[in-house]
Amino acid sequence: MRSRNFARSCLTLAAGAAALAGCAREGELVLDQGVGISAVRSVCPAVGIPDYTGDITTFRAPNSRLASDLDVTAAITNLRSTCNDTGERIYAEATFDVLARRTDTRGARQVQLPYFATVLRGGSAVVTKRLGTVTINFADGQERAQTTGTAGAFVNRAEATLPEDIREQITRRRRAGDADAAIDPLTDPAVRAAIQRATFELLVGFQLSEDQLAYNATR
Repeated sequence: MRSRNFARSCLTLAAGAAALAGCAREGELVLDQGVGISAVRSVCPAVGIPDYTGDITTFRAPNSRLASDLDVTAAITNLRSTCNDTGERIYAEATFDVLARRTDTRGARQVQLPYFATVLRGGSAVVTKRLGTVTINFADGQERAQTTGTAGAFVNRAEATLPEDIREQITRRRRAGDADAAIDPLTDPAVRAAIQRATFELLVGFQLSEDQLAYNATR
């Protein structure tokens, strides 16, 4: 798991970090990070939720932040992904659950919550951003409810693939006595830059207002 800061202006959000996880598969490039940790590099984008965007809170009074005025709270959880990397356009899809709670349980109620799905390249460059809505249905007297949401994105295989010379530099077997035997190839700025350019992420979170984002960051 790792964190990555990204520009607030890119997502109309404050700077955040995406907690990302990946799964190793046969034939993928394994990079030694030099600290006893191995990370598998795949052409499929990693999937994560930027900090402070996985929760949303609404209040009955627009300018209130009092606990007594809480209306609905919801959280994105159980984020999982699938990836079809068989073609030139790689398709990744994220599925997630939304768990919601309301304070006033009188009557049936439907609540719609906006979310975003953003493809990030190299940790900071926004490739695409799409907005969606999840709908929560509360029955009369029901305090808690949940629903699911999905977000998909395409990534160009050529852009997500390391150049052959960079792959060779990383994976070339080195023998004791070679001039560069003790040099970590990832310390080469050109190698690190190439890996960054070829790295894509699919980030999912609630589409928050500035006030909502500030509330999440300071509570």
